[in-house]
Amino acid sequence: MKYNCLNPIAQVGLNIFNDQYTETKDIDEAEMILVRSASMHDMELSKNLVAVARAGAGVNNIPVNKCADQGIVVFNTPGANANGVKELAVAGLLLASRDIVGGVNWVNANKDNDNISKLVEKEKKNFAGTEIKGRKIGVIGLGAIGVLVANAAKRMGMEVYGYDPFISVDSAWNLSRDIIHVKSREEIYANCDFITVHTPLLKNEDPNLNTNQMINKDSISKMKDGVVILNFARDLLINDDDMIEALEQGKVAKYVTDFPNVKTGKMKNVIAIPHLGASTEESEDNCAIMAVKEIRDYMENGNILNSVNFPNCNAGVCDKAGRVAILHKNIPYMLTQFTGAFSEVNINISDMVNKSKGEYAYSLIDIEDPNYSKVVEKLMAIEGVLKVRVIK
Repeated sequence: MKYNCLNPIAQVGLNIFNDQYTETKDIDEAEMILVRSASMHDMELSKNLVAVARAGAGVNNIPVNKCADQGIVVFNTPGANANGVKELAVAGLLLASRDIVGGVNWVNANKDNDNISKLVEKEKKNFAGTEIKGRKIGVIGLGAIGVLVANAAKRMGMEVYGYDPFISVDSAWNLSRDIIHVKSREEIYANCDFITVHTPLLKNEDPNLNTNQMINKDSISKMKDGVVILNFARDLLINDDDMIEALEQGKVAKYVTDFPNVKTGKMKNVIAIPHLGASTEESEDNCAIMAVKEIRDYMENGNILNSVNFPNCNAGVCDKAGRVAILHKNIPYMLTQFTGAFSEVNINISDMVNKSKGEYAYSLIDIEDPNYSKVVEKLMAIEGVLKVRVIK
């Protein structure tokens, strides 16, 4: 089985591949692609490709729907880099509350002045800030990263408001019981001195679910004067033009972002960090390990965990004569047609798992006869079937 790395992937992850796997430089012959930030939107997807693993959480660089239509499973690694991003978000919080950057820049500008030690006592008042203890912070998005940020802020003595309409059971269990769980973003806008966003980029007609440029002129107008906004999630969650205006007017006191661009680099009172959120050795190792484990389980057992375009599905390790995986549209009568196809060639089904996710579905079928070449053709001929893989 051949894989291609579009970006350098930590060797500690690649070491998990056994001798059944070989790396290829030819993308067209690869069955698997491992990627970090490289864009795949302009790529021609080979017929050999069955899986893409993103060593990270965001998949904006991957044509997820195009992959789904071709039966290509796209994995990500949620939570693998969460601690690295959390630590940088906490650093951003402290940089915004105390003018550390301004102070360091002053020292660098005066480092050759023989009287710098005396000047320090005179000039330090220009960089005075405020403590965060007792201040209110709103965390929008309580996934793997948001939960860690919320808990850390609480431990530092802040009053923490949290909002997430899609909070998972695991996140809810890990969230401190002292976090104030609000029912709308407006509650955070109205009450909080600091606002940090940790949501995926979602384009939705429902304004309560849409996160695309959710921090804009309208939402900023609902915030406290002098609010501090932190963005360590996605560039497009913020309307840059509206942020420029808010910073100029002083409505927003500081904007901390991990996504510098032409506009943010020139903004007043911006602390722009060069996308360092997950750029730690530990995060890169964790993402690589998780990505390779996910893709191996899919290739060897057909199991899916942490896919963004197909449902999670786990049938364990196959101990039957064979296993067939079917990626298909989520439409009626598919299972009836699948079982009928096996019946026509006198192959008995010993076990079957079927899961769906939106428009797409996935079926794993264990059989008692390894002679299944004829049934694969029959399955591929069924309307709505995207790809059929013989696992064993």
